[in-house]
This record gives sequence, structure tokens and C-alpha cells, in this order.
Amino acid sequence: MKRGFLAAALLAATAFAAPSAQANLFRWANDGDVNSMDPYARQETFLLSFMQNVYEPLVRRNRQLQVEASLAERWEQTAPTVWRFHLRRGVTFTDGTPFTAEDVVFSIGRAKAQGSNVGGSLASVKEARRVDDHTVDVETHAPNPIFLEEITGIGMMSRRWAEANNATRSADLTTGAENFATRNAMGTGPFRLVSREPDRRTVLAPNPGWWDRPEHNLTRVEFNVIANDATRIAALLSGEVDMVYTVPPQDTDRLSRTPNIRVHQQAELRTIYLGFDQMRPELLKSDVRGRNPFQDLRVRQAFNHAIDRAAIVRTVMRGQARPTGLMIGPGVNGHTTAGDQVAAYNPDLARRLLAEAGYPQGFGVTLDCPNDRYVNDEAICTAVVSMLARIGVRVTLNAQTRARYFAEILGPRYNTSFYMLGWTPNTYDAHNAFFNLMASRQGDRGLFNVGGFNNARFDELVTRMAVETNPQARQAMIEEALKIHTDAVGHLPLHQQTVIWAARSNIQLQQLADNYFPLRFVRVGN
Repeated sequence: MKRGFLAAALLAATAFAAPSAQANLFRWANDGDVNSMDPYARQETFLLSFMQNVYEPLVRRNRQLQVEASLAERWEQTAPTVWRFHLRRGVTFTDGTPFTAEDVVFSIGRAKAQGSNVGGSLASVKEARRVDDHTVDVETHAPNPIFLEEITGIGMMSRRWAEANNATRSADLTTGAENFATRNAMGTGPFRLVSREPDRRTVLAPNPGWWDRPEHNLTRVEFNVIANDATRIAALLSGEVDMVYTVPPQDTDRLSRTPNIRVHQQAELRTIYLGFDQMRPELLKSDVRGRNPFQDLRVRQAFNHAIDRAAIVRTVMRGQARPTGLMIGPGVNGHTTAGDQVAAYNPDLARRLLAEAGYPQGFGVTLDCPNDRYVNDEAICTAVVSMLARIGVRVTLNAQTRARYFAEILGPRYNTSFYMLGWTPNTYDAHNAFFNLMASRQGDRGLFNVGGFNNARFDELVTRMAVETNPQARQAMIEEALKIHTDAVGHLPLHQQTVIWAARSNIQLQQLADNYFPLRFVRVGN
């Protein structure tokens, strides 16, 4: 019996070990979690990027970030406001259900409905209509010159699966809501969800029935949340993980000199910025009573001149960022070098402006900041606290994990007075940042305009450029809108950060300027 037990144990151990010896397991880590398996739960690069491994859009971006066919194999415009999509035949969800036009109509409706945070990308859509099982017409309210770019982030869901699991509407992360789609997923993409442990680990496996030809050679993907920077880097160096998505700038040089480790880096399209509540008559988180200091242009100008962006890039970011004066950076359509002028660091001027505004002794305010979302985010906020102290502004730093942070500051509460955010226009066009971050809040418009910046002429320009097909006329509108926002100090843009990843040298991957990480391009082995 003893020999039989040992033989059985040895056989079980061999069976357990054999797959790990032969399989191409890919383990990677980030400082924060995805937070939801619902592709519409948050307009956030990391969530959207991760979930596109499971849920696919009608059109996607290739290695050069150009739009290419995905679930729609071709398309045309049958009228200036009607896009006809011809769906790829033979595509199934991972439960075997055929992908049809009904799923597209359902997905577009769900992405626009209450609870979704990606509705801004579909704000121009009037209606989606089934023509037949493999043809869909999407009608926009007006001609939209960047419509295809806008829908690259909208993954298609199964109507049948959502209805069967009472998930026909997205559970809004900003309110802490959950439903079946929060922790479960079922798409058409190159990978399927195997297991989900929030704030710890999420496991994916290849979809054996994927319609496309796999470029990856992965057999299992393990995504791990390792919040501590030193622990995350140690896991890479020890071989516990194969790739780190967020590399602290201070570790870049050391990793680049480490054998069998490769550092991947390039300029990102994301702009990191600060914003202030300009809507409430009295701030929620301040010692000023009966008025809102941020409604005074001179106070906003004072903050602008009190922040030394070059010093932040030099000391906090270790040179791995680009100071900016605009809410969009190079690589985004509409950006101009002439308009991208960083406000001069001048604390003396800042103090005079505060005094003129009636705050000669400064005032107190809380700065809400994430501590696991952007590169060195809490350290940046700490530096801002110190810089504002030099002009008499007493800032209390409230740094939180991204799940708590976004629930705090985003709609419907917008429970903040002074905050940090970052934004990558997923259309690579200025209109995306204008519409989502700076246009006044109305429906899907201005959903991420946390501080409530409001300018009627700016809103008019955003509306007009959305339908303007003449490139020169459209660029003139973009430049005028940028000047309005800059002159009003609507926000405080800080820098465009550098995307820094690190991986073991036997990992082949594709790093993109939008910080998306498509697993379909990852290969293990030399």
C-alpha cells in the first residue's frame, strides 16, 4: 500500500510538473489592479487595455497604432452620417455562441447606457441598427471625421450572456456597484478569463476558438498585483515574474545594466495634470468658508507659477518625462509646439497673485492623488505640496489606491477640491481630451471634467470641430480652444510621462505609445 501510495504521489507530481516544464507561462505584474472585468466600467487605459485581450472591438489598432479590421472585416459609409459594418463570419464567443449583429447593437447600447464610463467615445452615435445577422448600420448625429478612431476601445459583448447573468447594464465603479460582469468575462478575443482574485491575481488562457491567427505562443497568463515598487522589481529580478508594467524611474538604469533583463521605454501620449473645483461656491476640502478660491483666475494663475514642472521632471521623474503647457502632447492631432509653452516658475509672482486675490496668507486645501496609477504619482503630489507651501498654500495630501481614488473624485459625486489625473486621448486627436476633460458637463460630455471648467466659446468649438471635415478649419478651432483653456488656466498640465516596462530577455513584446499592452503580441522564448 505504501509503495502504491508513493507511486501515485509521484505520478501526480509528475503530471503537475509536466505542463509547467513545457508550457509557455507568462507572468507579469503591475502596482494596481484592473478593478473590473467589465470593459465599460471605467475609461482608464489599464482596464481598457487588459480587457481587450478578452473583448474585441469592431476595429482595432495594429503595432503601428493604425486602425485595422477586427470583428468587422470591412466597412463603408452609405451616407455622411451612416457607417455600415460587415461583420466577420464564423466568430464565436468562448461559450460557443455565434457573434452577430444583435451583439453589436446590444454592446453599443450598453456602452452608452447608465453605469458605463465609456459613453463619451460613442457620444456622436444616434443609433445602431441590425441590417442582417452580419451587417450593422451605425448612424451618428452629424458627420464624424474620427469615428473609427473613437470606437477602437469599445469591446463587443454577448447579449445572450449578459441577459442570462443579469448584466445588461454596466456596474458603475465610481459608485462601488458590482454585477456578474464585474468578476466574470466572456468575449471573442485571443484570451479567456480563467480566474479572478481582485487585488491579487487574474489568470487568462488562450481562446482555442479565436478567429485570428495567434502571433503569441502563450499557454497561460498570470497577472499579479504587487503594489510595492521594491517588491515588484525584486520579483522580476528573481524570476518570479517575467515582466513589470510599471517601472519606477529610479530603477531604470539599474535594470538596464542587469543581465537577462531588457528595459522598454518610449514617450507616452498621456498627459499628467492637476485640476481644481471651479463649480462649487465653497470648496469641500478647504479651510476657506463662504467662497471658492479657485473661481478666481488669479489663484489659478498663482498655482500655475508656483509649480516647478522642470524640477518635477528632473528629480521625481529622473528625466523620464516632458514638461508641458498643454493638455495634449506631441503625437496627438492638433498639438502645436508654438502653443505648448510651460508657465514660468515664479513663486514671487505667485505670492503677489494670491495677495491680490485676497489670500495674502494663503489658504488650506486637500490634494487628492492616486498612489498606484501613474508613474511616481504620489511622489509628484508630494512635490506639489512642497512647492505650494512656498507661496503659503497649506496642502493636505490624500493619496489612495486607484479603486478608492476614482470612486472618490469621479462622477456622480466629484468629491474633490484639488486633484491629479492623467489622460491619453484614445483617438490620438485633441477633440477627445476637449470633449471628456474640458467641455462643460452635459450627458456624456465632460464626464471627466472633474473640476467643472466651463466656457461657452470652448464648448461651441468642441461641438463644431466634432463635425468639421476640413483639416485646416478644424486645426484652427483646436488652436483657439487650446488658447481659451490655457488663458483661463482651466487645468494645470504637468508633463507627458515616459512608458517604462521591463521584462526578462526571453520575452518578446510590443510596447505602444498609448501604454496598451496587447498579449496577442507576446512570445516566450528566444
